[in-house]
Amino acid sequence: MKPAISEKNGDSGGDSPSQMECDFLVVGSGAAGLSAAVCAVHAGLRVIVAEKEPALGGTTAWSGGWMWTPRNPLARRAGINEDIAAPRAYLRAVLGAQYDAETVEAFLQQAPQMVAFFEAQTALQFEGGLAIPDTYGAAEGAGTGGRSVIAAPFDARALGAMAANLARPMPETTFHGMTIQAGPDLRAFMTMTRSARAFVHVARRVLRHGYDLLRYGRAMQLRNGMALVGRLVKSAEDLPVTFMLQTRAVSLIDAAAEQSGTGHFDTAQSASAQSGGPQSADQRIIGAVLERGGQNIRVLARCGVVLATGGFPHDPARQAARIPHSDHHLSVAAPCATGDGQRLAVQMGAALREDLAAPAAYCPVSEVPLGKGRRGRFPHIIERGKPGIIAVRANGARFCNEGLGYHDYVTALLAATPEGEAPVSWLICTRAFQRRYGLGIARPFPLSEKPWIKAGYIKTGATVRGLAQACGIDPAGLAETLERYNAGAERGEDVEFGRGTTPYMRLQGDPAHGPNPCVAPIAGGPFYAVKVYPGSFGTFEGLRVNRHAQVLRADGSVLRGLYAAGTDMASVMGGHYPAGGINLGPAMTFGYIAARHAAGEA
Repeated sequence: MKPAISEKNGDSGGDSPSQMECDFLVVGSGAAGLSAAVCAVHAGLRVIVAEKEPALGGTTAWSGGWMWTPRNPLARRAGINEDIAAPRAYLRAVLGAQYDAETVEAFLQQAPQMVAFFEAQTALQFEGGLAIPDTYGAAEGAGTGGRSVIAAPFDARALGAMAANLARPMPETTFHGMTIQAGPDLRAFMTMTRSARAFVHVARRVLRHGYDLLRYGRAMQLRNGMALVGRLVKSAEDLPVTFMLQTRAVSLIDAAAEQSGTGHFDTAQSASAQSGGPQSADQRIIGAVLERGGQNIRVLARCGVVLATGGFPHDPARQAARIPHSDHHLSVAAPCATGDGQRLAVQMGAALREDLAAPAAYCPVSEVPLGKGRRGRFPHIIERGKPGIIAVRANGARFCNEGLGYHDYVTALLAATPEGEAPVSWLICTRAFQRRYGLGIARPFPLSEKPWIKAGYIKTGATVRGLAQACGIDPAGLAETLERYNAGAERGEDVEFGRGTTPYMRLQGDPAHGPNPCVAPIAGGPFYAVKVYPGSFGTFEGLRVNRHAQVLRADGSVLRGLYAAGTDMASVMGGHYPAGGINLGPAMTFGYIAARHAAGEA
């Protein structure tokens, strides 16, 4: 196999940066970047992946790992055969005015092919979400299962020494670094004190994890987003791909600027590009300048560059400009996602798409006291749909259907918050609920919740009034809300918001609880609460692209040689959240699309 790169020193003395050459340069190592890298090298291209962090994986490593990929091969093998018209109709119904026919069609056509490629040609193997329904069950074309896949669990020992270069999972969402996968694995942990089989499963996992910590100093049995990253890195190593860690892209190289001898793209031309003005016919992105250890390295990429740096969730300026109530917004994206890729592209005349329904993929987040002044962030994914919990604002009133998607929770909270008030909410339950299902980072029995009460994370009250006073909630408002909610909950009904009325909501509930798996009275203290803020998994707004993942200017023309995938490109979902996995599914797919197009261009 030909070498992945060639490297040489510059010819103009010691001040010249070193130079490297490849066919395809990938900036970023989350799902989108790794997908592009593996597909490109499999197509015969020499590939470099530049990652500014000392570890691979980005926000993908912190994620649940699900990928929404309608009509995938796993579903078809399970007998779920649907026409493309069904998911197309569903996205039309949910996305509305933000439905972009070109990119949606590219995603729906290519997503099943992407899954088939990885399954047949690489170390990335999948499990199917055959019983996972789409979020909005009443919408035309909504699926009831089979549209999602997740990477199969992965033993990181298969990576050998390369395992040390994997990012660690998000500490707040793991058990001492051990990831727990939604589905049978999670159910076993939730029922370990009530099922001998579940107890055995959990005991085996915990014992193995303990051994790995002692032997390797980290988790090795990878699940969720960690399994996806591990399997993609294994696929890349097998081919191989060249990884450059702790290497940051500082600028893109434009062929037109190279020919003119300026060494950079003219700023006046950049302004003209963003307004749709005339462009240089010679403009083409042919590489990037990378910075590593204080040294600049020019990387020339014959077939182009793909930007996959994770969007702008930790870019303070963009967050303040684009995220509502940014001063109260708690992103759970990896801190390294600071908008690098989008800034580089805009400097070259690329256009951003900022007309989406929401700028970010929202989720409710609580702030976790970790001691010594440190604060963590916990995304509330699991407990909201369980029977016996509601969310209220400071006035004591509910504002949403807690069992709908996490994005919907924050959207409703923002809409319900009067101007001038902070968009905060409280999840309210009883101690019995917390002991059975958990509450935020406070895990259920047999783990104790008392340390989190002592730390002030969980507020408590022997009575509803006592809880309200501890939280700063209006006591009369909370009492009235609970009285109204409990009256319907006694019959298994959520009169105000209809929890438990769609397949998606029922999946989030407790199948052992009836008559409604999502609804139970909140009565008989002590009462518990945790404060919840608006947060996000990452950003939706990003670079405009076409069906080939090529970056576009404001006038719709193609910025040749430049691609974007993942959250560097504007979300194909238009700022909506129609199903779990709508971030990683398109990320993997458009990484695959970009690589195939670049290889074809070669």
